[in-house]
Amino acid sequence: MKLFNNVISAMVVGVIFLIIVPLPTWLLDFMFITNLAISLVILLTTMYIKRALEFSIYPSILLITTLFRLALNISSTRSILRNEGYAGEVVKTFGEFVIQGDVVVGLVIFLIIVLVQFIVITKGSERVAEVSARFTLDAMPGKQMAIDADLSSGLIDEDTARQRRSDIQREADFFGSMDGASKFVKGDAIMSLVTTFINLIGGILVGFMTGVGSFGEIMQIYSTATVGDGLMSQIPALLISVATGMIVTRSASENNLNEDVIHQFTSQPMVLIMTSLAMICLCFIGFPVPQVLTLSAMLMGLGLLLMRGQTQRKAAAVAAAEGPSIKEEVTSEADFYKNIDNVYNLLNVDQISMEFGYSLIPLVDEGSGGSFVDRVVMFRKQFVQEMGLVFPSVRLKDSGQLNPNQYSISIKGEQVAQGEVLVDHYLALAPDPDHDTLEGIETVEPAFGIAAKWISEDRRVKAELAGYTLIDPTSVIITHLSEVIKNHAHELLSRQEVGNILGNLRKTNEALINDTIPAIISVGTLQKILCNLLREGVPIRDIETILETLADYGVTVKDMDMLTEYVRQSLKRAITHRFAEAGQLKVISLDAGIENQIMGAVKKLDTGSYLALDPQTIQGIITTTSREIDKIKDLVTTPIILTSPIVRVYFKKLVDQFYLGATVLSFNEIDTDVKIQALGNIVLPQ
Repeated sequence: MKLFNNVISAMVVGVIFLIIVPLPTWLLDFMFITNLAISLVILLTTMYIKRALEFSIYPSILLITTLFRLALNISSTRSILRNEGYAGEVVKTFGEFVIQGDVVVGLVIFLIIVLVQFIVITKGSERVAEVSARFTLDAMPGKQMAIDADLSSGLIDEDTARQRRSDIQREADFFGSMDGASKFVKGDAIMSLVTTFINLIGGILVGFMTGVGSFGEIMQIYSTATVGDGLMSQIPALLISVATGMIVTRSASENNLNEDVIHQFTSQPMVLIMTSLAMICLCFIGFPVPQVLTLSAMLMGLGLLLMRGQTQRKAAAVAAAEGPSIKEEVTSEADFYKNIDNVYNLLNVDQISMEFGYSLIPLVDEGSGGSFVDRVVMFRKQFVQEMGLVFPSVRLKDSGQLNPNQYSISIKGEQVAQGEVLVDHYLALAPDPDHDTLEGIETVEPAFGIAAKWISEDRRVKAELAGYTLIDPTSVIITHLSEVIKNHAHELLSRQEVGNILGNLRKTNEALINDTIPAIISVGTLQKILCNLLREGVPIRDIETILETLADYGVTVKDMDMLTEYVRQSLKRAITHRFAEAGQLKVISLDAGIENQIMGAVKKLDTGSYLALDPQTIQGIITTTSREIDKIKDLVTTPIILTSPIVRVYFKKLVDQFYLGATVLSFNEIDTDVKIQALGNIVLPQ
């Protein structure tokens, strides 16, 4: 096998010897036919591949085939000049078939083929290769940034990113090589004209010197040989030129040339079979039958053998995918679930899934031009940068149970939100809800519950001039999905994802992880603390600070709520920047009397602590809090209640029971650079 891997190197050395060693005419015939077959294989391969990198050895193959044709030209010229114009049956057949008794017509046809190849195909391929090399190099930074974005968002792992970066570099190397390799074909076309001139003029001189015959006979003999030899050189060259044009209009290899030639040529068995059939057709125009049939049989046998091997490998892969426990064809649902492993598959739950009515499928389907998947990818990147959590992939599927324009969002298999959008419409939000005069279909924006209208394309300009905010259907769904993920982020943080976060930190601060986990806190405890932070919208991106805080307090403090409070205080800069606007924090303060009542009602247990207030006091606190929130709801987007550090966690649990939608912060969580403006005070009535 190792010897077979070096066959290409041996062939290149053999080509060099062709230039020096005279060949018998029967072997020269076989070489000409082989040259034509190789050209056909290369041409068909460039037609079958999908990417240039699938045939990354092409620049090197171009050099080898050009050298092979030049060596055959030299060998055939030697035979023409030494053997009275005879260079084998292939050259003779081609010359007689094209000339057909008219030397001028034959020479003109040969000249046209050379000029077409030189001026049209080769020149165009050279220009395309040059432009492709330039644009490929210009596009490299953008492609690298896209790979880094996918890696940061968790769409790909490090190995995939490394492979994609390598492919980009190889692609640039490939088109750079093609820019230079196309010069080989141009030089070959020029050399064929020179060789033709030498064969014709030199043959006539040799004919007169050796007394082959009259002037007419000499012209007939050497012009036939010259045209036949030139065509047998230029027809394969023309095929190679076409292949060059194909591959540069669609980068270098990582393996050595021998391995890549064996692998890439044998990966398309249908190419070998079609080439074999094309070779057989040459017998009908007078090509020597033994050589043609020999090469055709070899190509056919190899193609069929490779195709059979591919079929067997596919069958083995299918059998492996089905599993060793499935021995016979499944004929019914009952038979399928006889295998208990298939029943266990029903227990798998998608972390995030979305279902769409059939009218919304074009928005999601990339094949129909939908950009929904790309928008989800970009939101994942944004969410990681904001919150520090890589949420899992979103499972998308159609549903016949929903209305055509409806969609639903599920978390861990249970529906948590539903919305409705109209394709080919825009969601219009009025600048002043009290003066909404635009005609449209009344609706409610699904993410925030704002009154809105669906308007058609023809009313778009009018709405924009009137100051309406217009949102396309895809953006409406993405916004709704983003809000759902933000509200349920604490449910999406699994222990496996915590392990991924720790693994990423281990690359830069392994000592911190080794000192903290599991010596001070377990992964499960860390997960619960991170979930507490996400539940209140606190980013967990600074995992290093979180672990350092837990390492400081985790030895003496075992209450998870208290550990969370210490972590929040360490993240005060991130919390402040998240809730402050223009360096100012507008809040509602909590009266000291209420704080004292709350602290007096805290009951501590070994497993934690809880608040034991009487119902009347709770009702009074909630009523007063709701009233103060209503007073400022037009001034702030999210109401913030400011408490002392020791009360914050208990007051937050209290207001969350009544879904007031307020953010509760403590004084220790506010950065000193931020100005605090109190808009109200929560005081119990006397």
